[in-house]
Amino acid sequence: MPLSLGLDERVAPSRTDPLAAAATRPLGGPLGDHAAIGRHWFWSPQRVGLLLAVLALVASWFGKSACIQSYTDSDGHAALDWRAGRPYVAMCYSDLVPLYTAEKLNQPGTFPYATSWNDDTGTQVRYMEYPVVTGLFQWINAKLTAGILAMFPGSLPVAIYFNLSALWLSLFWLLAVWATGRSNRRRPWDAALVAISPLMLVHAFTNFDTIGAGLTAAGILAWARKKPVAAGVLLGLAAAAKLYPLLLLGPLFVLCLRAGKTRAWLVTATATAATWLVVNAPFALFTRDGWQEFFRLSVLRPMDPDSIYNVIAYLTGWHGFDGILAKGETPNVLNVVIVVVFMACCAGITYMTLTAPRRPRVGQLFFLVVAAFLLTGKVWNPQYSLWLVPLAVLAIPRWRPLLAWMVLDALVWAPRMFYYLGADNKGLPESWFLGTVMVRDLALIGLCVLVVREIYRPSTDLVRLHGDDDPAGGFLDGAPDKFVVPSRREALA
Repeated sequence: MPLSLGLDERVAPSRTDPLAAAATRPLGGPLGDHAAIGRHWFWSPQRVGLLLAVLALVASWFGKSACIQSYTDSDGHAALDWRAGRPYVAMCYSDLVPLYTAEKLNQPGTFPYATSWNDDTGTQVRYMEYPVVTGLFQWINAKLTAGILAMFPGSLPVAIYFNLSALWLSLFWLLAVWATGRSNRRRPWDAALVAISPLMLVHAFTNFDTIGAGLTAAGILAWARKKPVAAGVLLGLAAAAKLYPLLLLGPLFVLCLRAGKTRAWLVTATATAATWLVVNAPFALFTRDGWQEFFRLSVLRPMDPDSIYNVIAYLTGWHGFDGILAKGETPNVLNVVIVVVFMACCAGITYMTLTAPRRPRVGQLFFLVVAAFLLTGKVWNPQYSLWLVPLAVLAIPRWRPLLAWMVLDALVWAPRMFYYLGADNKGLPESWFLGTVMVRDLALIGLCVLVVREIYRPSTDLVRLHGDDDPAGGFLDGAPDKFVVPSRREALA
């Protein structure tokens, strides 16, 4: 593909995608053959996508704002109104609100990984439970909150903290929208799927996952621009916020192996590791116990309610690989199983990469690896699905299946909230919640099947259908294969 892409070479979704075409009918229908494209002095697909993202983020904030409302308590002080199960009934729950006090962010003189406290039992010492970049993000916002409170002492501290955090989290999601649109310049309108994703509407401010998603998308863009050091730095920062970006180095290595571009991979991997170490080393050296808290809790956690293992346990009466665990007991067998199953998925993806008739695209493999990680893991917090959104848009830019999957995944939030409300408080029984979890898992598996189908049938890949090879591939884009494993069919031929 030429370095300077002509405006007339952009793919117009209204011409190629049935859903986009239907959506344009109230506005006059799909783009005409003689339409003037790219002539407006300001509005471009990129800016329209960013505007849509801003509007969607505002809507997402309104969805969570019910959980930062206050009331006057018996002492005449403003207090957070979480009475009568408000976070679940209003479906506005956000981890940002309870973590403000649970992580001791509201107290002066605290610092992540150095400050400790005892848990509810009084026996276990606790520290900040998030990776370093996310932990520092929370602490900085807490200090900014303290500064604002000094100027407006009557304000509700947690509301200020939430709004500050939401502002910065929004900027990271805007980064994801911008970077995704730039990673495939022939298809800039696909970034609109990231901008208005139903998953973003529900989960942009559920936790801190837009940080990792934004930095990861920027790292992919840097790789697409053949800037391996910048890609590594961005992926290293993303991994210091959420560990999942490290998973991308695996499929990237296999792709580079097939194309004979392992030197570029080595530069990126080295920059990723170096960045992660630079960020983490001071805390690992001087606040070791606090720094290890994230890893300790990750090992200690049992299967979560929305993991595939819990669904199987509920349907069969099975007590899990480790049997019934006491509180605080480590699920050692489960931890081994999830590693083995995930590595088996990675082995399958590796085999597919080396035997496919045409080298898979970067976005396709990134999406499959992260999807496999979520499907086989013991923990799938609802906001984790945000990780997949930019990757899915790069992997399979088909608007109908992507939006269908996002809607189904986002809708799991409603039964989740009413399940957590409890049956005694007129909530939903566990079976309703787990039923929607199964639908979500099946929808994601179906999307993975579509991606695998397009890998083995490149003629059905919408990106390659328009003459591109791998727009986000960087050094891989248009590169000839150097190492390919013959498939069994080819070996027998």
